[in-house]
Amino acid sequence: MTIRFIAAERTHLSGLQAFIFEQGANVWNWLPQDGIAAHMRDIAAKEAGALLAMEGEQLLGAVTFCRTQDFARYQSPLRRDAEHGYVCEVVVRRDQTGRGLGVQLLERAVQGLQAQCLQEVYIDRHEENLASAGMMRRAGFEELETFAEPQRRLHGSGRTTVCRRLLIRD
Repeated sequence: MTIRFIAAERTHLSGLQAFIFEQGANVWNWLPQDGIAAHMRDIAAKEAGALLAMEGEQLLGAVTFCRTQDFARYQSPLRRDAEHGYVCEVVVRRDQTGRGLGVQLLERAVQGLQAQCLQEVYIDRHEENLASAGMMRRAGFEELETFAEPQRRLHGSGRTTVCRRLLIRD
């Protein structure tokens, strides 16, 4: 069967939320219940977006993303106050990992954010999450900073790595 990518609609959100917790939970991922629930509300209100990778009726993967100003400290002085994109979650079913689906989802999220005239997209991960690091690198993201964040990173080094993909150079 062929994988198709669709924009998540309100009817998908309870399944998407369950999918994130079932398939995305591991020692590297920070998945606060209230934060994910708020993110689903943002998607329902069209303040954030989500793409689903489907094979037939089966959900294989998902990516969620939004506009933000949370990463302004990494922007050039000329763009310090500009909105930019943030990829919140990239989750692939455990039995589908290693096939490039995460990179495809990430690429499509970047394209969606670029279509909104955003010039930069940010994503973060646990410093030691090598699978996410590879996916981000293959999708053209560069590492910017790694810092201690023990309230989010309860295992391993306790550090977060922030990555960015520039869509238009200053």
